[in-house]
Amino acid sequence: MWEWATATNLLAVLEGFGGGSIAGFASGLLGVSSGGILVPVVCAALGVNQHISQGISLIAQVPPTSLSGVSQYRRRGQTVPIAWLALLSAGFLVGGMLGAVTAGGLSDRVLRWLFVAYLLVLAAISVLRGRRTPPSADDAAPTRAHWTALVAIGVAGGFSSGLLGIGGGLAVTALSTTLLRLGQHRAQAMSLMLAALPLTAPSAGLYIAQGWSPPWWSIAGIVLGLAVGAAGGAVVANRLPERLLRPGFIVLILGMAAYMAARP
Repeated sequence: MWEWATATNLLAVLEGFGGGSIAGFASGLLGVSSGGILVPVVCAALGVNQHISQGISLIAQVPPTSLSGVSQYRRRGQTVPIAWLALLSAGFLVGGMLGAVTAGGLSDRVLRWLFVAYLLVLAAISVLRGRRTPPSADDAAPTRAHWTALVAIGVAGGFSSGLLGIGGGLAVTALSTTLLRLGQHRAQAMSLMLAALPLTAPSAGLYIAQGWSPPWWSIAGIVLGLAVGAAGGAVVANRLPERLLRPGFIVLILGMAAYMAARP
């Protein structure tokens, strides 16, 4: 019995590691919190429903798995003011709690289609931003930003995180390039810095409080995979020009939307 249990747990860790590595690489490459990729990956790899995949995603993002990716961006000079992160974090915590409470009253089907709609809106924002204004120089120092814009971005990212079980990085990256006029590299760096903070913990706690028992062995594998994948993705990202990163970001969003829409 013990040997069977050990083999089962090892398989769960390996499955989680595989999914976490994929999500982590995409996170480091495109500067998004891993949750946006984790939700569809967990649904596919573990065969769980929308609510459970969102809960797993939120728990797996509590450890600072994006730190390896952050360090790669910092080596290239992609940093943002600490005050910006503080304001983003404050908005994120408020939005995250509101989103998690809202998610508890929605069905799996409704959550899945909200996830799809959310991704399509972000893709549209990114496309329109790319057509209307050229990206700012990545090597330029961050411009000043009004505190209301930073808090609003944080609330949007947090609400999407709590509601849809993602890290909110997709919203933070897309809205930062639009509202703050940041270059893609710097927006991605800021998103990963925010993801390194344990901001999903309150939302994850609300999911667990609903009586769900998390698959801890799978989550352990996911956390390991996220850390390894994020470092590799960030290395590749810093070697690519911005003109390739933005289309990649949009393709990722549309790909996830198509997968979630096609699920039975």
